[in-house]
Amino acid sequence: MIKKFALAVVTLASTISFSQAQDKKDFVQYINTPHTWVDSVFNTLTPKERIAQLFLVRAHTNLGQRYIDSVAQVVHDEQLGGLVVFQGGPERHVAMFNNYQQLSKVPLLITFDGEWGLGMRLPDSTLSYPYQMTLGAIQNDQLIHQMGQEVAKDFHRIGMHFNFAPVVDINNNPKNPVIGFRSFGDNKENVARKAKAYMDGMMDGGIISSLKHFPGHGDTDVDSHHDLPQLTFSKERLEDLEMFPFKALIKDGAPAIMVAHMNIPSLDPTPNIPSSISKPIVTGILRDQLGFRGLIVTDAMDMNGVKKFFPNGEADVMAIIAGHDLLEVSENSKRAIDLVLKAIQEGRINQADVDARVKKVLASKLWLGLDQYKAVNPQNLYAELNRPSAKQLIDQLSEASVTVLKSTAKIKAFKPSEKTAILNIGLQAPSTFQNIMATALSNETQYYIAADATEAELAPIIKEAKKNKQIILAIHDTRSRPRPEVAASDAVKSLVKKLAKKSIVTFFTNPYAIDGFAGVQKSKTIIVAYQNDDFMQRAVAQTILGQNIPSGKLPVTINKYFRYGDGK
Repeated sequence: MIKKFALAVVTLASTISFSQAQDKKDFVQYINTPHTWVDSVFNTLTPKERIAQLFLVRAHTNLGQRYIDSVAQVVHDEQLGGLVVFQGGPERHVAMFNNYQQLSKVPLLITFDGEWGLGMRLPDSTLSYPYQMTLGAIQNDQLIHQMGQEVAKDFHRIGMHFNFAPVVDINNNPKNPVIGFRSFGDNKENVARKAKAYMDGMMDGGIISSLKHFPGHGDTDVDSHHDLPQLTFSKERLEDLEMFPFKALIKDGAPAIMVAHMNIPSLDPTPNIPSSISKPIVTGILRDQLGFRGLIVTDAMDMNGVKKFFPNGEADVMAIIAGHDLLEVSENSKRAIDLVLKAIQEGRINQADVDARVKKVLASKLWLGLDQYKAVNPQNLYAELNRPSAKQLIDQLSEASVTVLKSTAKIKAFKPSEKTAILNIGLQAPSTFQNIMATALSNETQYYIAADATEAELAPIIKEAKKNKQIILAIHDTRSRPRPEVAASDAVKSLVKKLAKKSIVTFFTNPYAIDGFAGVQKSKTIIVAYQNDDFMQRAVAQTILGQNIPSGKLPVTINKYFRYGDGK
């Protein structure tokens, strides 16, 4: 063990002493101010260890003990700045964090992609909050601020410090394969407002929030995990639209920004250069033009979007040259550190610039209270991460997001005692919505319709459904990440078209999927639920039963019938 800082056990009530951090209102000013602790730690580090503070290594607990041990060896040998945490279980994560922290001379900065909370990576044992597209429909931004605070509590309890959220990309391309439901929507002002509420909630809760993906990943048709997207827009368009939320939130004290892997010729004409390793973009625009002085972090450096044209560690060196403070998930951090050291010796990288960034990272750890780091207590962890107050907020968010298009006429007229047919498309068995409705209604019949059902299979169902005074069409997308279309047969789409006028039509999926159902606009009442999770199914059932007054507004334009801001 080479740990130089005292370890102790903590509980939820005193996870880490954040009273000091909470007094530091201006994070950006704080990390750009000299601190005695920062200087003292900096002076204990070797040249390689200083560079290593800028690197974050991938960490899992779902890949076996051998993998966990291999990362432990990297943490011990290379003394990296922190972790980027992926899948596993909370108790295993806590054990891993406590172990890795003991191996580090400087407390590790533990980061996480938690756009909808811990459940984004730990879905089986922790809570997921609504997706950002769902949040984009909410009219009470204070609820989103409260969500940020609850996410911060979860981070503290498990021993993490830095959330790569919110996404501030404006999803103005309905077919976007990588952003979509992860965005607050296609209206730049709404995106900025919602992102500010979420960001402020997390910062008020004592964790670092990172906006992403600069300069804007919302209008791409390529997933940068797999290839390098190209944005061919003018600089003027990018500054007015894609960069708008970043500019607004920088003025509001944004603590950190992640830069995407995209090729943008209007901002840097270098052939095949990803924005993440472009000095004209990272330093020239983000630092100099926009005046951002917080932490700048790369998107994952093992993504094809960056390594395709700059392999073998050159992308890591170029990311430092570009102006980054933190590099997420280098393919080979040992090689990268050696290459950065060589680049300093060759004059490609200025030593003083690197030292300043190292001190910013150390100051961020000081802001977080990691100078008084305490180990995390696994006792009662599961219960505290699944606390009733957080579940109650999830229900409030869900209810506030429910969006009713056209009119509420069929909801107001709905009677639990009337003969009702519920046609469940995309399900083979009852889920939360079906169970609630079956309990509440005294004369209902449920039909379960496969997405690939044929006309022959559906004809008798349509005939029987028409005999009911009330019809509910519930369209479910059971995929964990709802896409902008639902894979439904022509016969299923025809069923929706034939019954829409008589039905309450509910979409438990990405709102863009509505465009795939011709004739659905004939329904008097369309309910948009944005996702298929139990909490959204409960919220819709309560809405139909008159127990929730819908207040959500569409965060995107779907087609000529349904536009941004629609909702009754």
